[in-house]
Amino acid sequence: RSPDGGSSGGGPSSDRAPKIYTRTGDAGFSSTFTGERRPKGDRIFEALGATDELSSAIGLASEFSSEKGHTFVEQLHKVQCMLQDVGSNIATPLSSAREAHLKRTSFSEKPVLELERWIDSYSEQLPPLRAFILPSGGKSSAALHVSRAVCRRAERCVVPLVQAGEADPNVAKYLNRLSDYLFVLARYAAMKEGKEEKIYVKPEP
Repeated sequence: RSPDGGSSGGGPSSDRAPKIYTRTGDAGFSSTFTGERRPKGDRIFEALGATDELSSAIGLASEFSSEKGHTFVEQLHKVQCMLQDVGSNIATPLSSAREAHLKRTSFSEKPVLELERWIDSYSEQLPPLRAFILPSGGKSSAALHVSRAVCRRAERCVVPLVQAGEADPNVAKYLNRLSDYLFVLARYAAMKEGKEEKIYVKPEP
């Protein structure tokens, strides 16, 4: 098949894949999962965009970590799957959600508790933190630090939605714990790879 989805013979195809673009957002509006149309600048779409960016950053960190043989890559994949559920909850504002929507997009505390167990497990293996760590420690570690920073922004986008009663509080909790997890994991990756973590040194006046 040709890149535009047509058949190689040039004629029309009956099994053509749906187009990526829909043109429904050209006027500056987009739809929530509940079918509500909101401006693309709405804080719901800001939160969704930050969550998508977070998953992409974690995907890059996962690729670097996989090249080094880190076993925690499976956890990162699970986190990316959980972020899809985070996005579903964000895209379902409680003010316009019906019971059927809520059942499909609810977000429990279970993933939060799982992150806490992972954090404790890695923290126990790390040397004490005695200085401010700069993003460093090899490609895996540095990419995880980037993911942590994006995660903090995603959390800042989600908190107002939770405070307004539009998103589940467990979503904000998950992002909060996730940033801690990514920080600990970045340090763990540097340690396992034998890479030096750069520390903050106050410049001379």
